[in-house]
Amino acid sequence: MSREVEASLDTLACKDKSRDSSTSLGMTNDGYATPNPEGDAVACDLLCIQVPIMDSNQSLQAFPYKTYLNILHGPLELIDVQKLADACTDKWYNQTLCKVNDSVVRMAVVQGEYHWHEHKDIDEFFFVLDGHFLIDLEDRVVDLAPRQGFVVPKGVRHRTRAPERAVILMVERADIVPTGD
Repeated sequence: MSREVEASLDTLACKDKSRDSSTSLGMTNDGYATPNPEGDAVACDLLCIQVPIMDSNQSLQAFPYKTYLNILHGPLELIDVQKLADACTDKWYNQTLCKVNDSVVRMAVVQGEYHWHEHKDIDEFFFVLDGHFLIDLEDRVVDLAPRQGFVVPKGVRHRTRAPERAVILMVERADIVPTGD
């Protein structure tokens, strides 16, 4: 892993959870996270969500989702999705890349399955960059290959999964709760 990518990923680590998140994050008025004056990490426990997967036939399993809601890049910055994906070693990693108007673009590196959930007021767009990605709906399974996308409309119960490692982009409203309502 290059030092640049390693340093970028280090800023996502939850290093000091005892501080107030507004102080640790140094959030700007337009929602971009910036390091605070002391140089602490830009992410904290409010931005890193780890949720165990739910299986209807078993109790909770230890399958953490790593979800970072901080906006990694501002306008006019180059976004190297391949570099971020190559550096990722997690089985379920989700990082907000940038904000576009009232929406965000997230990159995810996934393997395994997410839990069933829905978003009552928000649509989600999934676009596959690499790998094979499945979206389970209550009445069918949507099978996506690279360079294919699909919109899950608001209020539709769904579960996403990837039998092998897949890299996807998601576009959704910035205030979405990734784990569902």
